[in-house]
Amino acid sequence: MVEGIWHRVSLPDLLITALFDTLLLALVLFLSRGMGRLAGFNEASSISLMFCGSKKSLATGVPMANILFPAATVGTIVLPLMMYHQVQLFVCTLLARRFAARSEPHPET
Repeated sequence: MVEGIWHRVSLPDLLITALFDTLLLALVLFLSRGMGRLAGFNEASSISLMFCGSKKSLATGVPMANILFPAATVGTIVLPLMMYHQVQLFVCTLLARRFAARSEPHPET
């Protein structure tokens, strides 16, 4: 916010970044789940690998960016990571609900 990122990055650029972040997340979720299945993990472990394999941390990414890049550009550089994190939270919440609903016993009618 302090750097004025939202004034330097256009809405179309934000949408393109969100699209690429979403595609990257989908690829990582698919590959990590598939690797769990190929490795012979049970369903619960395969799902755990999928969730853990997609995590990227702002807690480590931002300090590393502060070390590697000039302070004036860090905000713009980590913007895709911040957006990935938000997409990831939203998508993984939906997936967790889906998996939880699948594992709950259904009442017999």
